[in-house]
Amino acid sequence: MRMTDTTGGPPDGLDAGSPNVARMYDFWLGGKDNFAADREAAERVVEISEGRVVRGVRLNRAFLGAAVRAAARAGVRQFLDLGSGLPTRENVHEVALGVRDDARVVYVDYDPVVCVHGRALLAGAEVGFAEGDLRRPDEVLGHPAVRGMIDLSRPVALLLVSVLHFVADEDDPAGLVARYRDALAPGSRLILSHLATDAFPEAMARTERVYQDASARLGARPSARIRGFFDGFELLEPGLTGPREWLDGGVRTDGERFAGLVGVGELR
Repeated sequence: MRMTDTTGGPPDGLDAGSPNVARMYDFWLGGKDNFAADREAAERVVEISEGRVVRGVRLNRAFLGAAVRAAARAGVRQFLDLGSGLPTRENVHEVALGVRDDARVVYVDYDPVVCVHGRALLAGAEVGFAEGDLRRPDEVLGHPAVRGMIDLSRPVALLLVSVLHFVADEDDPAGLVARYRDALAPGSRLILSHLATDAFPEAMARTERVYQDASARLGARPSARIRGFFDGFELLEPGLTGPREWLDGGVRTDGERFAGLVGVGELR
């Protein structure tokens, strides 16, 4: 099912009048599941970032695919994607199943826009969808779709890709990550990306204001805070870095910088 407003408006129950963070991201990725309000807000961020946001989200997507592929090749067969967002090209299950046919993937999101797609497109023998809020770890981990497909006594790749910057400080994001970490078996991985304030503090502050009327507020964090999410994990090479450097094996170039940081940690 497509949600674009070029064919008569949104499905019943979906708010097309306010920017939605999942649909904004879809717009930057070149998708069609977005409305005028989403595109207007997304274009404002494009202007503020001088176009970097589009290149950055596509690099972030490439990081997600590469990190999932590496985890599968390392023997991880279970993937739990928290705050998964709208389905797009090279979804987690497509990447994982491309490496090993025994992979199991569960997507988790509470956004009604995402849930519409999740129920329609993602349920299958190897793929599950759980409607849940990552800020309630016990409910997520106890959801029937998670319990039915994910064996927590075996390694799991936990994905928190471009989602924790939508979790407010008062919700204790570090504590939430620790709660999930403590439920995982050794050999599990944390695949994480997060917007940082370090490189473009003024532009990031302006971007955060764009999200004040969106479906979730944006809160970028300093790199030191982001690194703290990996407490208890061994941060794998090339460490916490920009997506382009991560994809290039940590090589520092004179090229464009991006606001996002990415990294993969392993639980020993």
